[in-house]
Amino acid sequence: MRNILVILLAVALGVSLMSCSKKEKTLEEMQQPMSPEDLNRLKTETQGQPAGEATVVSTTEQPVAEQLPPSGPFAPTAKDIQTALKNAGYYTGSIDGKIGPKSTAAIESFQKDNGLTVDGKVGPKTWTVLSRFLTASPVSSGSGD
Repeated sequence: MRNILVILLAVALGVSLMSCSKKEKTLEEMQQPMSPEDLNRLKTETQGQPAGEATVVSTTEQPVAEQLPPSGPFAPTAKDIQTALKNAGYYTGSIDGKIGPKSTAAIESFQKDNGLTVDGKVGPKTWTVLSRFLTASPVSSGSGD
């Protein structure tokens, strides 16, 4: 009887340790930067669902503004910002992943035209509006370049 009790205790301890290591791994994963697709998937899986009952909803069924949170751990890359600005018709330079004077001027112009605080920085409010253009077709300049 004592041997069975020791075995059960060892199994319970093993299960407990495995669940703790699983939580730590999840915490590590949550601390890593997330892509917009990961954020959208996470939001649609958990939105309005009871705990443990996640349902994946196609992100194409929701407007982009609903897909991206207004704030949080996601920070767009310089290439994301330049791509969205180019698609919106505000940036004409090359998408090189460097926010220089042309990118900053494009950000400020976009902010001004969209009633945002003009500071040349892409914070949560600016990104919420600008992100709509990340996957949009580029605006035609009409000049053929």
